[in-house]
Amino acid sequence: MTLSRWLLGIAFLAPLSTELLQAKDSGPPNIILVMADDMGYECVGANGGRSYTTPNLDALAARGARFTNCHSQPLCTPTRSQLMTGLYNNRNYIRFGLLDPKAYTIGHMFRDAGYRTYIAGKWQLEGGPEGPNHFGFEGYTLWQTTRRPPRYPNPGLEIDGKEVDYTMGEYGPELVCSALLKFIRDHKNEPFFAYYPMILPHSPHVPTPDSPDWDPTVMGPEKGQGKNKHFAEMVAYVDKNVGRIVTTLNQEGLSDNTLILFLGDNGTNQAITSRMGKESIQGGKGKTKDNGTHVPLIVAGPGISPTVREDLVDTTDFLPTLAEAIGVKPPADIRFDGHSFLGAAKGNGKSSREWIYCWYERGGNREKASRHARTSRYKLYLTGEMFDVVNDPNEHEPLPTEQQAELRKQLASVLDQMEAATLHPVEGGK
Repeated sequence: MTLSRWLLGIAFLAPLSTELLQAKDSGPPNIILVMADDMGYECVGANGGRSYTTPNLDALAARGARFTNCHSQPLCTPTRSQLMTGLYNNRNYIRFGLLDPKAYTIGHMFRDAGYRTYIAGKWQLEGGPEGPNHFGFEGYTLWQTTRRPPRYPNPGLEIDGKEVDYTMGEYGPELVCSALLKFIRDHKNEPFFAYYPMILPHSPHVPTPDSPDWDPTVMGPEKGQGKNKHFAEMVAYVDKNVGRIVTTLNQEGLSDNTLILFLGDNGTNQAITSRMGKESIQGGKGKTKDNGTHVPLIVAGPGISPTVREDLVDTTDFLPTLAEAIGVKPPADIRFDGHSFLGAAKGNGKSSREWIYCWYERGGNREKASRHARTSRYKLYLTGEMFDVVNDPNEHEPLPTEQQAELRKQLASVLDQMEAATLHPVEGGK
């Protein structure tokens, strides 16, 4: 499909494949969606990362689809809003830490399809203690729902509306993962959707229970950035918890009917520099450059054969992808921005995307939001600056206006189209 055809409108969900319809005879697949917090593409060994130990993620990638060109928003809440709704931020972002109460979400989609739904990890979308339920999740174990207590040693969590403060040396990431695993075991005979927006490895970078200097007596507010040396140990704990999920699925006989997706919510913290291949990659969280948006994406489960995909993907694509995976179509009155990448993951098709879009602001001034549209290689900002991000990933040298003139014109048309959509409120919702 050509880029010009995309400019006629935003595509709708792809039709279901014959393979998927046949698979429905054995029941719809369970879905586990895992999203690490501040863990860029370069942090995974399977992607060429050399600074961290990720054997469980590497094994997942070896038996599944590893995507090399997945992009998030540059920061936490913008990505969470985009992933939950399948809409770009220009159409649904209100402010940092808040999801539009009227939004239709991935939680609603699974709940309405008869799935048991659960979320464990980091919320950061407000809505009060009923917020997760309002957005389609039956139960939850979350940090940063209505308050922001410590998250690592002796954390403060909220569990189904109740505040629970731990004081006996417990570790927040272990607690939320255990809650997720309990949900999986309790509902192994029913279709389930388990959403796991991890707490790790966000700063402060502090010891984990597997670190030599772990101190279970640490109490009180979190302070500062922490020590960068602990970031590697936190990435290792991310990987450990992914391994716990895989082990539980194997133990419960669920592996053959459970689709696992792993991604990051934005680039790595700017204080962290990592090795990938022969390069040093400085974290770019909060920036619209590739080191702020390029994140890992691994998909493994039924129908997924080992493959490496270069298809362009962003976080609006998860809702339509999972809709196709379970054989449902969300409300027709909502015009989603995302496109399914299930065919690409299965190796029998490719993502129909030729461009993705980013509308990003944090400080509250929508008029100053950064906007760009991009292909796999070229990125055009609303300011008119265009970059070859393959050869200039840090965006030092804007291309002369005469270069890539036709593509520049097409991407400018995308930006114009999205600017027009920015004026409209979120469509649909519950």
